[in-house]
Amino acid sequence: MPAIYKAGQGYWVRLMSAYAIGALMALGLVWLWKELDGMTMFGLEPTYVQVGFMLIAAVICGIIGWYLLGVHRGTVEFMVATEGEMRKVNWSTRQEISAATKVVILLTLFTALYCWAFDIGFASIFRWMTVLRAG
Repeated sequence: MPAIYKAGQGYWVRLMSAYAIGALMALGLVWLWKELDGMTMFGLEPTYVQVGFMLIAAVICGIIGWYLLGVHRGTVEFMVATEGEMRKVNWSTRQEISAATKVVILLTLFTALYCWAFDIGFASIFRWMTVLRAG
């Protein structure tokens, strides 16, 4: 069995990536089917045109997926390295995220009130100077 198919760190990355490529391809083919609805070409019925374009698109997407996952090793190596780096990340706890969210909300409210107060103050000054008209 070639090294590319042995179960290991890259095996699961390839497998899940193949599932993702398949799902994206299926969604794209559904979109393509709807876009080509009623289209005739070379005197063929619309269904034949839709199926023909979908087959061509499926083959092209399959070749691209096979190249990225099976031939071009750098793609999978990059994803494996990314997965390894993500495991090293120090993720925040729920309490830290909650506290940071409260700080952001309070700071936003404070900034809004600060800007509102200056707006009211400057508007009052400009009305007193008769630069702005009341009403």
